[in-house]
Amino acid sequence: MLATARTFTLNGISARPVRVEVDVHRGLPGFAIVGLPDTAVREARERVRAALVNCGFEFPLSRIVVNLAPASLRKAGPGMDLAIATALLCASGQLDWEAIGRIAFAGELALDGQVRPIFGALAIAEAAREDGAEAIVVPAENGPEAALAGGMEVVPLESVAGLPALAAGERAAEPAPLALRAEPAPGAPDLADLRGQPHLRRVLEVAAAGGHSLLMVGPPGAGKSLAASRLPSILPPLREAEALEVARIASATGRLGAGLPAGRPFRAPHHTISAAGLIGGGTPPRPGEITLAHRGCLFLDELCEFRRDVLEALRAPLETGEVSIARVSGRRRLPCRFMLVAAANPCPCGRGEDDPDCTCLAAAVQRYQGKLSGALADRIDLLAAVSQPSAAEIGGAPGEASVAVRDRVCAARERQEARLGPGRCNAEMTAAEVRECELDQGAAALLADLYARRGLSGRAHDRTLRLARTVADLSGAGRVGEEEMAQALQLRRRDRA
Repeated sequence: MLATARTFTLNGISARPVRVEVDVHRGLPGFAIVGLPDTAVREARERVRAALVNCGFEFPLSRIVVNLAPASLRKAGPGMDLAIATALLCASGQLDWEAIGRIAFAGELALDGQVRPIFGALAIAEAAREDGAEAIVVPAENGPEAALAGGMEVVPLESVAGLPALAAGERAAEPAPLALRAEPAPGAPDLADLRGQPHLRRVLEVAAAGGHSLLMVGPPGAGKSLAASRLPSILPPLREAEALEVARIASATGRLGAGLPAGRPFRAPHHTISAAGLIGGGTPPRPGEITLAHRGCLFLDELCEFRRDVLEALRAPLETGEVSIARVSGRRRLPCRFMLVAAANPCPCGRGEDDPDCTCLAAAVQRYQGKLSGALADRIDLLAAVSQPSAAEIGGAPGEASVAVRDRVCAARERQEARLGPGRCNAEMTAAEVRECELDQGAAALLADLYARRGLSGRAHDRTLRLARTVADLSGAGRVGEEEMAQALQLRRRDRA
């Protein structure tokens, strides 16, 4: 007898439909799974066998063949256990479920029959809705996550023993969807903790207003890491569509079990990370840190301690806002629209050549700073030289709170969205949009003079225009004036950093 069930396999942060075809026929007892399964899928044979027997079902002593279609798609993960078990019960005549073909199933089975949570329940629910499924059966713990997809019924299931009741039409209450928390959580780090440093505070505000990348250079203990950790508190709240994107990535990587983190993502990988860990990769390919930082911040502390090949891998994602991972089995495109925030010391000892205690040789300094290539530095919009604050500043009154700064940032973002479209900022302007920036005569002459004298690249020219447009948006100016252009040029000066 033949039975078919719907399920899905994760492909990056999205899901692909899979048809589980189970055939039970006469022959020597056996259980075969075909259709390019990985090790976790092949091991479903033992999990399904034990789960059905321990829940009181009869495991058929017949020849069992499970085909996962399409056969050309590699299947990965244990999320197809529930669909295989359900189709097997129907094929062996133990479960009469006429609607099984219109329902999707996703879940991992424990040996006692419990349905364990899986990764990517949100992406699977969205794929099931697009595939035309009337309902989706998921582990009870994944119910609120799958309900975020909307558009169809979500049925939570605790154990395989509950399948006969579901087939008879008895269903548990549909779970309420998770709340998308776009605002930072109460008690989150506040910019008021950054005492003194007026120039650095201005740089953070400009970076947040336009979504620009930022590099801070200064001695240890000057406040670079503290400033970076406070940057998410002055960013605008996530829109509903952006929060859903963040939730989808968190779901696919198993970070949505305890609920969606509040505010924008902030990722700070260690400098020993590999290129695959930062960009994404593995078998099957998994999202890297730049995808986990989508719509948020990626903080690279001690930038010059990262391997050069790891840093060079950032060049294309910074330009395009997505990363393409090519494998023999296919190509996966993952979103990575993030703000790069980096911090570095001026030399290996951290003191800098202006400090008399610095003993670093010129060759060592050149080798240390050479980790950051000119091509990558050209893609960083803001370069800030950070100095050690004085004792009076550290012991003085706290700085301006994040709420006040965020209000100005949000006002600047509203001007950008009115000009560019919903959810877009100046850092995402295309070349054609950059050329449409209105400059007064003094600003145009200043940019042209610097372009000729310093030999700026075309990319640096456009990024300077984007930065000047952000400075103008913060001040409420309709066009870029000479003062805004001068500020933008100062904020991009490499010799200061």
